[in-house]
Amino acid sequence: MLRLTALFILCIFAGAAYAGPGFAGLKPGPHGVGFRVVKQYDYSRTYKEKIDLVSGLPAVGERARPLQTLVWYPAPKAGTPVRYADYLRTEATDEVFERSTAEIDGFVAAKLRRAGAALGAKQAQAVFEQRMWAVRDAAASSGKFPVVIYAPGRGGTAHELADIGEYLAGHGYVVLASRSLGTRTPLMNTDREGIDTQVRDLQFLLAYAQSLPQADLAHVAAVGWSWGGMVNVFTAAQDSRITALVSFDGTREPEFTRQIDPARVALPWLYIQKRAQTVSELSREGIETSFSLLNALKYSNVYQVVMNPMEHFDFSSALLRVAPSEHFVEYSRAEVEAAYHWTCRYTLEFLNAYLKGDAAGVAFLERPPAQNGVPLHTARMQHTPAQTGPLPTHAGFAVALAARGFGHALEVYRQIQQQDTSFSLSEGTINIWGYQLMSAHNLPAALAIFQLGTTLYPSSANLFDSLGEAEENNHDTPAAIQHYRRSLELNPGNTNARQRLQALAAAK
Repeated sequence: MLRLTALFILCIFAGAAYAGPGFAGLKPGPHGVGFRVVKQYDYSRTYKEKIDLVSGLPAVGERARPLQTLVWYPAPKAGTPVRYADYLRTEATDEVFERSTAEIDGFVAAKLRRAGAALGAKQAQAVFEQRMWAVRDAAASSGKFPVVIYAPGRGGTAHELADIGEYLAGHGYVVLASRSLGTRTPLMNTDREGIDTQVRDLQFLLAYAQSLPQADLAHVAAVGWSWGGMVNVFTAAQDSRITALVSFDGTREPEFTRQIDPARVALPWLYIQKRAQTVSELSREGIETSFSLLNALKYSNVYQVVMNPMEHFDFSSALLRVAPSEHFVEYSRAEVEAAYHWTCRYTLEFLNAYLKGDAAGVAFLERPPAQNGVPLHTARMQHTPAQTGPLPTHAGFAVALAARGFGHALEVYRQIQQQDTSFSLSEGTINIWGYQLMSAHNLPAALAIFQLGTTLYPSSANLFDSLGEAEENNHDTPAAIQHYRRSLELNPGNTNARQRLQALAAAK
């Protein structure tokens, strides 16, 4: 009887091992956490060249881009959680899927030796053996959950997200990450090609999320650290499925960030950074301060949080876990880990606010850090609300016209130009838009758009010809004749206008 009782207690303990506090004192959420590794390729792209760029020999094996994907997701609270070393094992196969068990064991053993040199063998072993919250390949909980895609730092691994990935999944999110691979080599190339490569990686993760029954693709956030904390902004500027951004000390390279159209990033953004740097530190690092994308985003709801105890590498728990004692100078390990804890908490509350519409999350963001329980002098918050008014984009203009009426097209256009002098719609864009409205049988709106076009481009024979066609469809023959004649004056070679004038004259 005693033996059965002991066994029963042991089973309960094993099944609930994930429920204890996590790294940096993170608290588990209402859901259990499932975890799976998906070895997949993006067959729309090559990764290996025909010739291996290191050896100079012909490349062997699959040449498509490897995107081993780590997925954390809400699951029932049952099963045996993984050890932290199990996450490290995924790193061994994040570029070459076919590694043997012996090779993977050797890879983890080498990492353990390096960690032992930094922490001491006993402490390193404890880190590697730590039980996490996630259960490998656990059954997924029913329901739909918002999606988080993650961009690691330059050359970073997908498992650098392990702690916050589990944390978010336990609080009702589906989280996906893949390694930061370069365009053609394991190390990310920090140029525009490297940015575009990682953007496509994140879009691949979104495409894969579409196959997950749990994934709510109507609510998607892109999260990233360092280089990845800049790439996620590029991704959001290109992919409107992303509705919120989180950057952990994201790279602020004016050379690249100036290329982002601020109007294309009109979404809430949480930017959590390391301690503020002095002017001399910025100068030594060659960081240009004349431009900041954070300040340029007029139409984004931007929250900037400065975590005073944290250095750049502290935002990766994979690095923070094995940081040697000499890394902690001004702040202790406990203080830095506490700041990491609050980094995760701010991320959760921000996502709750903007992906789940949670009023408590909004209230959390609006309070000073100390009122949220953050230790004094740990964090500083700056909130810059989004500027009101139509977005200075084609989409923003269209939304404003849908609300106010297409008859106000010129008035709204001038209003947006006053807000942002760079706003304009090309002659070709206006002409195509007008024809799309005619195809949609919205003739009044089409007439308004063509009239806007002829006002903005009074020398455009093509727009006057299009306006003539719209008036003809509107059965306003005198107006159609007027516009066709103007088109011919501007372009005597316009055969369409000449033919339509002849047909209208014959119909009288």
